[in-house]
Amino acid sequence: MENLKLDDFTKYKFLSGVKYSPNGKKAGFIVHRMDVEENCYLSNLWIYDIEKESYNKLTSFGKETSFIWLNDCENILFPSIRDENDREKADQGEIFTQYYRININGGEAEKAFKIPLKVEAIRQIDENNFLIIGEYNINKVNLNDLEGKEREEQAKKIKDEKDYEVLDEIPFWSNGDGFTNKNRNRLYIYNTEKNLLNPITDEYTNVLNFNLSADKTEIVFIANSYKGKMPLNDDIYIYCIKSGELKKVSPYEYFNYEYVNFMSKETLIFLGSSMKNYGVNENSKFYKMDMKTNETICLTEGKDFSTWDSVGSDSRYGNSQHILKDGRYIYFITTEMDNSYINRIDENGNIKKITKGKGSVDGFDVINGNVIMIAMRRLKLEELYKIDNEKEVQITDFNGWVIYDKKLSRPERINVETAPGVTIEGWILKPVDFEDGKKYPAILDVHGGPKTVYGEVFFHEMQYWANHGYAVFFCNPRGSDGRGNEFADIRGKYGTIDYDDLMKFTDAVLEKYSFIDKDRVGVTGGSYGGFMTNWIIGHTDRFKAAASQRSISNWISKFCTTDIGYYFVEDQNGATPWNNMGKLWDHSPLKYADKVKTPTLFINSDQDYRCYLAEGIQMFTALKYHGVDARLCMFRGENHELSRSGKPKHRMRRLQEITDWFDKYLK
Repeated sequence: MENLKLDDFTKYKFLSGVKYSPNGKKAGFIVHRMDVEENCYLSNLWIYDIEKESYNKLTSFGKETSFIWLNDCENILFPSIRDENDREKADQGEIFTQYYRININGGEAEKAFKIPLKVEAIRQIDENNFLIIGEYNINKVNLNDLEGKEREEQAKKIKDEKDYEVLDEIPFWSNGDGFTNKNRNRLYIYNTEKNLLNPITDEYTNVLNFNLSADKTEIVFIANSYKGKMPLNDDIYIYCIKSGELKKVSPYEYFNYEYVNFMSKETLIFLGSSMKNYGVNENSKFYKMDMKTNETICLTEGKDFSTWDSVGSDSRYGNSQHILKDGRYIYFITTEMDNSYINRIDENGNIKKITKGKGSVDGFDVINGNVIMIAMRRLKLEELYKIDNEKEVQITDFNGWVIYDKKLSRPERINVETAPGVTIEGWILKPVDFEDGKKYPAILDVHGGPKTVYGEVFFHEMQYWANHGYAVFFCNPRGSDGRGNEFADIRGKYGTIDYDDLMKFTDAVLEKYSFIDKDRVGVTGGSYGGFMTNWIIGHTDRFKAAASQRSISNWISKFCTTDIGYYFVEDQNGATPWNNMGKLWDHSPLKYADKVKTPTLFINSDQDYRCYLAEGIQMFTALKYHGVDARLCMFRGENHELSRSGKPKHRMRRLQEITDWFDKYLK
């Protein structure tokens, strides 16, 4: 077996978007891989034949990142820009989504229709009508509406205006999407026969998600409408396709609705939270609403679980379903301790766990009770699985070579009591080719969130460091997901109980594993993990090197510069810059920068609007001012997702920068 190399992740396959055909006989999914030479990702459609138990590649163009099945079960619809004419129009500023149709039995993809919007979601209603969410901006002219001289003039104006951004609302930008001022996701019905777009919502309403009734006569959706400042609360609406009647049916006034669907003609089930007890990160609950009486009951009263997959990994790419309806059930993912599972709930609140395997479920689909899913199991990278007689059966083997051909370090679990009645879970990866009697350097890796978890799934950077001669240890301190609201709630406590957990976990690791050289231990983390790295170096000198990635250093600047800052900072700290600046400053790592002695590397991206570039720059400047060895590596064109979906060469450079920094001070 060979050692895992830094760039081996460029050979991994990432799976996403698995969907059954309407008759359940086939399933489509997308396989992504990196093209290092072109510094991009290639994405193609694959088909799994349920009866034949075989899968094959359907497209080879490399740009198929999403798709839907058409109602005939023989054709797939996907967006792409494939010809030069369309590419030129897009370069000129024309906004559109070109759809192609391809038959799963063979043949070339053909143009189906072009929608004059950037389409975010699409669902077929009938042969000629599609329900779509499309991005709309009241301040921007769409060239699709113009011809001749007027089109030329507007095209020139668009080109001239590229140098300017006018902002008059918050948030005005969004991580991964850039400037979003006045952007709204509007709901439309598109008729292919007439090439007609009929808007259902107005230009100030932002639609989050939707579902169709079983007979496809009604649409239920979640949206919020705003001018000036986006609110945290949403509303539920129902639209009658035949009559055009739109009505708000929200049972609660101030509520964060996440998902809604018809359970019958008279009943809705929705998922959401009031945010009153635990803030914006409060675990949601399922509710049932009688549409005639508006009577609403909570189906999961007394239960406390998250409804998403928050198990961390740097080896995923693409988007997948995480909640859906099949028959009498809503299927959804929960994170429990350090694993995620598929569950189902009926309209009486009965819950059944569908998967029991350890690891993470990254996406799934269900038809007639048959489950197909994308999952990571133990140290295996993503593969496609199905549930057969309540047992998991692996379908694909895209990434088996990593397990078979590469040296991997198996995580050893360490549970540590950090406070009376508080035990946190953690792990260590021993260096591969471990030798008794030899001393090794080590790295503490802190996860982001903070409401996420580490588990035992494959994490490339950790496995690479273990192959590079490091012990790597990591844990889920208070603030993490998977253990209910109370455990996850560190509002107003950032840098206190979470810091204590991390330090006591480090103490326990160093005491138990004597092969770790206590004088050669480093610390790193991204996002919240970057905040904690900044906090740690201002409160202890025990770490001999640090790498702070996409971090928070100053809650005051984060409030006023980032996409979520104006609500997240207040929610998590119980303060704003105007009602309690002192509290924000007390919990800001920058306040303690004059105490830092640890050589620190900062990794930041110029388009990270979640934890803005200024956060890393402030901390970097402070350390340099106080004579501490510091280095900042800024990635152009990248955002908060650099380590997970950044350009291949950028991801390699990031990991090389961090490794070189630790090698310099720990080896």
